[in-house]
Amino acid sequence: MIKDKNYYKSIDYDIIVDKLSKEDGGGYFAYYKDIPSVMGDGETKDEAIEDVKKAFDSYVEVSIKNRDIVKEPINLHKREKINITIPKDKLIGLDLYVKEHHTNRSQVLTTLTSMLLNQRIDINSI
Repeated sequence: MIKDKNYYKSIDYDIIVDKLSKEDGGGYFAYYKDIPSVMGDGETKDEAIEDVKKAFDSYVEVSIKNRDIVKEPINLHKREKINITIPKDKLIGLDLYVKEHHTNRSQVLTTLTSMLLNQRIDINSI
């Protein structure tokens, strides 16, 4: 999978927003939970979030250009349960396959997804 700017922008990073005291200039301060060095501020929460997102865009552009690692959220690789609809005959075939290969549905679907995203298979040619 190509990890370009669009890839990183599609990730749901947690943004933390704090209200600043009058002594600290007032307004709001925002930063990415997993990348605290990316920050922004504004008079309102929305302005602070917009500002930190602009900073994130710049951070990603420079990181990609310099071939630096862009940190991904810790929770990005957690497993998530999904519901899918599949024709019964395909499900029977899948279950036979996973039993024969001593694996499970989730592993097969995860592997196929990785292959699609890494352009090792093309869904249009199947």
